[in-house]
Amino acid sequence: MKIEKFVIGIIGTNCYLVQNEETKECILIDPATCKQKIVDHIREQGLNLKAILLTHGHFDHIMGIDGFLDAFPVPVYAHEEEKALLNDAFLNSSSTYGPGYTFSRAEYVKDGERLHLAGMEIEVIYTPGHTIGGCCYYLPAEGVLFSGDTLFCASVGRSDFPTGSSSQLIRSIREKLMCLPEETVVYPGHMGETTIAYEKENNPFL
Repeated sequence: MKIEKFVIGIIGTNCYLVQNEETKECILIDPATCKQKIVDHIREQGLNLKAILLTHGHFDHIMGIDGFLDAFPVPVYAHEEEKALLNDAFLNSSSTYGPGYTFSRAEYVKDGERLHLAGMEIEVIYTPGHTIGGCCYYLPAEGVLFSGDTLFCASVGRSDFPTGSSSQLIRSIREKLMCLPEETVVYPGHMGETTIAYEKENNPFL
């Protein structure tokens, strides 16, 4: 597996391209905006994009969806509790930064559901708190977690946006993420990578 990080959008969102190096299939996580360089990169590398995964529905993680779908007509996955936020420009905060953006064509997944995409098994871990429908994607065979804005290096996501809850966020992290293997590498929605072991020892919010 190969993971490439592209920092894009007005808030510097980490958009991840996760590639199965054997099959040349890949998935895209949290497209903040549609950068032509990413589209070109996928094509130039001969990759076959199979899906777009959303950790949550805030504007800085979703506004590139349509552009990528124009180039690669693939399914878009999000947790079922995030439907209202994806469909409401106020709730997803996009109306604060422009005319507003919504996306109504997501395929909704449940907590514990296992997706099989690009030859990889991806477990959906429901982690509400940053938003009501926030989730993380765990690849157990690779020891990797994509945490969106739930867990950061020595920090946690904000909970003061619509549908957020600080108590719910901390409970999600403690009960759903801290039980993962300590060597799990965490790829967050902003800033740098971390591990579960590091967060257990150094995260002041936990």
